[in-house]
Amino acid sequence: MAAEDLSLVDTHCHLDCEPLAASVDAVLARARAAGVTRCLSVGTSVASSRALVAVAGRYAMVGVGVGVHPEAADTVTDAAMAEIEALCSERGVLAVGEVGLDDSRNPIPLEIQCRALTGFVQLARRTRLPLVLHCRGREAYAALIRLLEAEGKDGIRGVIHCASGPPAFIGAALRLGCYISFAGNVTFPNAQALRDLVALVPDDRLLIETDAPFLAPQAVRGRPNEPAYVAHTAAFLAALRGMTVQAFGEITSRNAQQLFAWKTTTV
Repeated sequence: MAAEDLSLVDTHCHLDCEPLAASVDAVLARARAAGVTRCLSVGTSVASSRALVAVAGRYAMVGVGVGVHPEAADTVTDAAMAEIEALCSERGVLAVGEVGLDDSRNPIPLEIQCRALTGFVQLARRTRLPLVLHCRGREAYAALIRLLEAEGKDGIRGVIHCASGPPAFIGAALRLGCYISFAGNVTFPNAQALRDLVALVPDDRLLIETDAPFLAPQAVRGRPNEPAYVAHTAAFLAALRGMTVQAFGEITSRNAQQLFAWKTTTV
């Protein structure tokens, strides 16, 4: 299928990370050529969130998430939270994130991570923006669901990015109202556990992403990932779900529009 027949959205990338940051024009041109109409670039710190707001000011196809990654949760001071909240009103900001919990390789105590995440969940509620949620690690999966249940009495608008974890975690996140997004690692030969999760997600909650420049799909593994490569993940997941890539793209792009409320222009 020709790229012009596709309409794909990369719901999670890091355009402020090298090597993408050095050639954003070319990266986005390749994305458009591959059928990608929009991408959400997410911040991992106050500084990266601020930098990405500037990127969104230059490219209408780029939306931004502003937040602090759980691996930097100990930097979430009152001043940092105030700056993230101020950024929420900037043009192109569509989400609060990347935020969440991680006890898989993160030396920051889960208690500190939970305190920071609680602040971000409350910020998302105040600003009426969806959450982009990172979650890794056995204790983190359980803690995230408990926190969202406590803070999201009326449900949660957000996405579990780069989905992993046990089926029970995915089921609980779906019941809370979350979307579920899969990245290029779902295509890896040893990723059957991830592929088993795909069947748990209904069409109207499914999203795709690159997490570029990380996790390039198997077809381009070994290269820096970039938004254009979300087409490989889309093709893989479309086949897994027994549908055409075009239909898969329409479903996931509609879901991205529903969650992130992008403006209509993609120029």
